[in-house]
Amino acid sequence: MFKETTITCLFDIGGLIAGFAIALQLGIFQLSPWAIALYPAVVSVKGVITGLLTGRLSTSLHLGTVYPKFFGNTKTFYKLLGAMVVLTLATSATISVIAIVFGTLFWGMAISDFPAILTVMVATMSLGLLITLITVKFTFISFKNSLDPDTIVYPAISTVADIIITFLYIGVLHLYFSGAIGRWALIIFGLINVFLVLIILPRNLRETEFLKIMKESLPTMLLVAFMVNITGTILKGISNLAGSRKEIYTVYPAIIDMMGDVGLVVGSAATTKLALGVLTPSFSSIKNHAKNIFSAWAVSIMLFAVLGLLSSAINGMFSLQGISNLLLILAISNIVAFVTIIILSYAISILTFKRSLDPDNFVIPVESSLADAITTIALFVALLLIL
Repeated sequence: MFKETTITCLFDIGGLIAGFAIALQLGIFQLSPWAIALYPAVVSVKGVITGLLTGRLSTSLHLGTVYPKFFGNTKTFYKLLGAMVVLTLATSATISVIAIVFGTLFWGMAISDFPAILTVMVATMSLGLLITLITVKFTFISFKNSLDPDTIVYPAISTVADIIITFLYIGVLHLYFSGAIGRWALIIFGLINVFLVLIILPRNLRETEFLKIMKESLPTMLLVAFMVNITGTILKGISNLAGSRKEIYTVYPAIIDMMGDVGLVVGSAATTKLALGVLTPSFSSIKNHAKNIFSAWAVSIMLFAVLGLLSSAINGMFSLQGISNLLLILAISNIVAFVTIIILSYAISILTFKRSLDPDNFVIPVESSLADAITTIALFVALLLIL
């Protein structure tokens, strides 16, 4: 468990690239109260969609219902891609609607900001469809090389997706705040997604396979859309506390990704043990899962320290006091987040086992979004205690 969790979480160190990009572009995030609050939404939702696609694609490849190629593939493959396009637009619009509610209540926004949020969100996620093609190609390559989708494929592609969507979001913000020409360009990007959905829906509304994917995935995505706005609200609070401390923003994408992976590793192992009859489906059996839990925690605390040192170096912060302060913030964040995530992850694993829920459609997306929110809250608590 220690070795597998380490392999999984090592990919998350790449999240420092996304975080450093945010740190360098803090000015653009300060131009509007919704700019920083929407960031967790684009990262989390793209990660969830990537996870849904990877999980379904890996299963279909092993069952032989999808071939590892783009052209001349099966009907199942193209239905899956079409569903991802529709889910992207539906989730983007839903997040925008929920964001305006959160914005007027907590972000200091007005209802008149809704067009801006909708334009930026839909444009970012539409451009993010490029990540779908990268995900598919990477999954094909991994399948041909017999790589484990749980420990190699999803962790690697989720980190790549975080980096790409971060750069895309920053680019979209620059275009939006550059003036009318930039905003019209974003509207065109968003309309491309709308156009694709208008083509896909009429051709698939009577397709059982397409409707099954939508029926199983859409409710989860709507729940995720609500949760990411909570995360955005907390991140805005972190922004107010952290100010211009770039080392905090640099580690943020990496730590939320890492804690999500740790929760999934522990939850996945618990689900397997439940299926094998090694664990009983009750919360008291968590003591029989202790070795898995503590090995995962050891990996997370070790890599949190690595992230803190790397973030300090990247941002040119070499004072012992500054580094110690950051490591203390990360240590408190890790402990608060880990305990909460493991309790919830174990509870969700039991619920999954009892109700026979599909981990690809429900467990992984919900756990991932919960982990993002919990880790963000944990970081906020740590900053309140230390700063």
